[in-house]
Amino acid sequence: MQSTPHLNVVPPLIERGRTDELLASERTLCTTISPLNDSNAIFMVPLLEKLPTRPKHATTEEQMIYFTTLASLPSAERRLFIGDTSIIFAAMQNLTKTVNENGVDLTQHENSQRIIRKLALDYVNFAKECWIHLSRTAETSHVPADHYRCLYTCLTLFTILYLPEYGFENAPVGDDIMEWLNIHFIEPSTEEGDHLSSLERPWEDETFWPYLIRVVLRGLSKAATFFLGTLAHHPSDNLRRLAHGIVPLLCGQPKLQNFEAEREFAYASQRWKEKVKTLRIELDEVPESDRQDGYEDWWDRFSDIVGILEGRGEVIRKVCEDLGADWREVCVAWGVFVDTRLRRQELPDVVAQVLEDMPPDPTNIEEMVHVALFMGDPVKALEHAAQLDPWLSAHLADMMEPLSLVEKAVNEESDLNIRDFYVFSYAEYLHSDPAMWRITVTYMYSCGKIGSATADEILVRVPLRLHSKPLSIAEGDRQAASDKGDLSAIVKDINATCHEYQREAVRRTVCQIAAQSFVQHKEYGLAISYCSSAEDWPGLGRVVDRVLQEYIRAGPEQYTKFVSGIAPSLQALRVNAAAHGVFVHRLMFAVRYAEFHQRLLNEELQDAAWDLVSMFQEDIAPKSWWSVLLCDAMDLLEYDEIVSRTGQGAGGHYLKNLEARLQVVGQQDVQKQLQLVRLALAKYFARCAMIGTGGTELVPRRVLSTV
Repeated sequence: MQSTPHLNVVPPLIERGRTDELLASERTLCTTISPLNDSNAIFMVPLLEKLPTRPKHATTEEQMIYFTTLASLPSAERRLFIGDTSIIFAAMQNLTKTVNENGVDLTQHENSQRIIRKLALDYVNFAKECWIHLSRTAETSHVPADHYRCLYTCLTLFTILYLPEYGFENAPVGDDIMEWLNIHFIEPSTEEGDHLSSLERPWEDETFWPYLIRVVLRGLSKAATFFLGTLAHHPSDNLRRLAHGIVPLLCGQPKLQNFEAEREFAYASQRWKEKVKTLRIELDEVPESDRQDGYEDWWDRFSDIVGILEGRGEVIRKVCEDLGADWREVCVAWGVFVDTRLRRQELPDVVAQVLEDMPPDPTNIEEMVHVALFMGDPVKALEHAAQLDPWLSAHLADMMEPLSLVEKAVNEESDLNIRDFYVFSYAEYLHSDPAMWRITVTYMYSCGKIGSATADEILVRVPLRLHSKPLSIAEGDRQAASDKGDLSAIVKDINATCHEYQREAVRRTVCQIAAQSFVQHKEYGLAISYCSSAEDWPGLGRVVDRVLQEYIRAGPEQYTKFVSGIAPSLQALRVNAAAHGVFVHRLMFAVRYAEFHQRLLNEELQDAAWDLVSMFQEDIAPKSWWSVLLCDAMDLLEYDEIVSRTGQGAGGHYLKNLEARLQVVGQQDVQKQLQLVRLALAKYFARCAMIGTGGTELVPRRVLSTV
């Protein structure tokens, strides 16, 4: 989970101790960051002052390029954990958004506090389930189960100390943290208990009294009662009597949850302590001669147990040191036996005193997180949590900010506040796996302007995979799906993400990228749809130009097939007020011109002729295509402007598309071709003149377009 401070590439570019060779070669290392994730490409390049002044020809010489990443890619179990907890994170963002919109102080709002506590418990449960699952599949898992146990302990402790049930913020905390200790740090072990319970005289075993003291210290009254019951067969009458008398005290120790009011709990605790004092008097009356049984100084051990119940801090510290317990056990026992009304706000003072004599292990990151949480230092807890797992620091910070546990002020250097810093760092860790881009941007968009800008860049670089074949589609159905324009789910997901976070500019950019990809694969209908969605009207014009170039390159038959894919878009664009007319006009020409050629191919010559005439009359045909239209319909057309304008020096404007078309079909003389058009027109007018002499009068006719 932690980032690697440094990387060693294999095989090494430079052997250890041979850096002088690198200097002598006049080269250095260069790195390039991947636009897809946080990986780097590392390779050798010449020093800047040694770069050649002229471009160097490409060579076949091999060069080592290393691809590295500071964060290891998440395993399958890790991805599942990340995905499940991201749902809780999203719910937390919705809660925060609602609270901010309504101007509610979350720390004073009961319902909001109940919701955030419920979400925190959801995090706890997911960490617990992942730990249990990995414990069962330890051999096949790439992530140690103990890592999720650490997350489980930290999240649970945070919930107990900072997210108690509403109305219990100022209630005594001893019983709660004792339960936390017993759940997460089980002592004594079950194996020890099984061993002692199998013995006929367990007090003769050297582990008996340490075990009994430990279960009393942990508040495990059932286990303590059982083993105290075994002392009924002890040869000492005093010990049998004391063991019998202490059992009711252990079983009857007051618990806060058993009382309706704290005052009642305090009164019951006081009466219970008086009974313990009575037991102490009885213990002190035991004669010195009967305080040992030949195996152990039972009186001294029993005195430690009574000292714990009396709430003597020095006894609890001594016992914990003897048992090898750490500062956590002392602090927890303090809240149960020494100060039964210990508040959360008072806990840091107790912890500080204990740590003076029992310092924590600074190399144990989990323990350092616990120290910071016990000490009431959320900022320090986040620092250690980030070393343990960026996931933990991000989600703790996300809950701490609305609870006013960390400052909301923005850091001048990073332009991020504490919460955004840790969430953004976690999102960068997620970016190491490009497949998790959806979750990555979810976290980044919650981190202010910097997070939003970074998420935008990630979205526009997500591989769209528009033409990859989905695994769920059967082999026989893949072509049909492609023909129907079954788009990549990634594009739909990106559009949905942009809509959710109101990133319209990003959505349009992605649509433009998709349109370009469709153009490369000659899927012009989809390209126009995406240009229209992006409101990229110049791009739409370029797509139409590419379609028209298909006529020049491949001829009318292929051209009409391509246009059939873009024709449905015309009607929608004509009613789109935002569409630029010049580009829609160009699309209209492409469609009308395809209809004209379709009629020629179907030998509907009269309708084709009227199609051509109407295109000129309605001024649909661009001037650069006039000559092409005339030459393609030599026997049908009646227009003379091109030949005359060409003679006046304007041929470049009128003839460029015709020249390209003739080169494709193997003809070179553009002027000669137009002369043939002129001759055809002359013959046509002559026939019209003969028909008009004494013949039937022709009624002017215009063919209506189907578009």
